[in-house]
Amino acid sequence: MQHNILITSAGKRVALVRYFKDTLVSFFLDGEVFTTDMNPEMAPAGYVSDGCFKVPRVTDEDYPELLFRICEENNIGMVVATIDTELLLLANLKDEFLRKGINVIVSDSIFVGICRDKRNTGSFFQSHGIRIPKEIDKYHPIFPMFAKPYDGSLSTNLHYIKCKEELTGEILNDPKLMFMEYIDKKVYKEYTVDMYFGKDNKVKCIVPRERIEIRAGEINKGRTAKNEILSFLKEKLGYIEGCVGCICLQLFFHPDTKDIVGIEINPRFGGGYPLTYMCGGNFIELMIREYFLNEDIDYFDTWKEGMLMLRFDDAIYV
Repeated sequence: MQHNILITSAGKRVALVRYFKDTLVSFFLDGEVFTTDMNPEMAPAGYVSDGCFKVPRVTDEDYPELLFRICEENNIGMVVATIDTELLLLANLKDEFLRKGINVIVSDSIFVGICRDKRNTGSFFQSHGIRIPKEIDKYHPIFPMFAKPYDGSLSTNLHYIKCKEELTGEILNDPKLMFMEYIDKKVYKEYTVDMYFGKDNKVKCIVPRERIEIRAGEINKGRTAKNEILSFLKEKLGYIEGCVGCICLQLFFHPDTKDIVGIEINPRFGGGYPLTYMCGGNFIELMIREYFLNEDIDYFDTWKEGMLMLRFDDAIYV
């Protein structure tokens, strides 16, 4: 049976690779976790994996064939994507890989498209009864307001605009920027929510974690919480057509009024997933049980509330 795992674009995701290795060997003693990267010698996660393969950019025409060959030659039964730019390509390759016994754990192309374009994400949230920041006409602005690109990631090209002097021509004429109501972080708390969806497109686990401190777009200090967000999302997003595996949802939560505002969805493992794993949300185990052992997964929320994560820098020495 093919029960090795390939994590693509591994880069600095050392903790994620280690968790995959620890979980996989608890089911298959000879199981191995491999990685890919454009520059394996400079990819820390490659050194903690069982082997790291050099690949071109995901946009290269040879990328799909090379990825498939790596899977065939290394007994890969599961491919896990980690960056936004490869999600749509891998979603379109799912059926082709599955015919060879390789499970690509990515949602279908329609749902990935909804998540990648934040204009579509807003419509998705609203169709499921989740409020989003109110849209603002940039030519008739209401201050303060917020602007972000519809296809952005890593918290880049974001603008908090407090007055008309700050609404520069560069910002005003950027065709990718969406203008919206500013959600005051002094009033609202920011949350990232890791959610796992089974083969049946039903949610199996929801772990909200407060984003106490952010660095380079990722959570640096965070704490798990069982509050109104849990039941709210289970009701609103208990089933999402075409959604499988781990997704990472960002929202704002008002602790007094309980107002919940949806911001975006990343249909992959998020940078703060280690906190979810350590508190008991082992989505890797769920993937192995579903895709390697063909087990049915039930919803659970027995993970630990109030677990605090304080991240710090570490290094790989070669």
